[in-house]
Amino acid sequence: PRAVRSFLLEKGLALPIETIDPLGGENRRGTYLERNPGGQMPALELDDGRFLAETVAICEYLEEKQPEPVLIGRTAEERAETRMWQRRVELRTTEHLYNGFRFAEGIELFRPRMRVLPEAADGLKATARDNLAWLERLLGDHPFIAGSRFTIADIILYCALDFGSGVGQGLDPAHTSLARWFQRVGTRPSAVASLHPQSEAVGLRG
Repeated sequence: PRAVRSFLLEKGLALPIETIDPLGGENRRGTYLERNPGGQMPALELDDGRFLAETVAICEYLEEKQPEPVLIGRTAEERAETRMWQRRVELRTTEHLYNGFRFAEGIELFRPRMRVLPEAADGLKATARDNLAWLERLLGDHPFIAGSRFTIADIILYCALDFGSGVGQGLDPAHTSLARWFQRVGTRPSAVASLHPQSEAVGLRG
């Protein structure tokens, strides 16, 4: 949800919000599950009553509805490049980081909801670190993940790394390019404004 909140803020969009309690498992039962069988958050209700789930699908829909400011791409080439980096970020880093948390520090919260693999937690966290080292080398002096353009890839990675910083998966200090990038994205108004109001109370930066 934070990535979509950040995307909305970058777009200057304000949508009606219905609050769902994920810590209490409200998204895994009842009406919400009927709307979104995947049970994850967020979900976007369209004007015709259908529901969209999956963060990237929602953001791509919003980009098509309101192209400016551009967060995916103006041209076919830009959009393809952004999607390439978004997939690299998710498949190489963010999924491993989040599952490393789910299978370790967050295991009691997730045990009733999904298959948890505590034996995999350390390996997942290590894989995330390995791939951040790979990204550090590629990022170099580029201001953003996709080069000179701020995109959804930056939003997704920033939200994950900011979450990770609060659960023992902070950035390696040796990754100076990523540290500069993290600070740069963190100064954007959406970075602070996208934090959930209860983030501090529950001790998770999401």
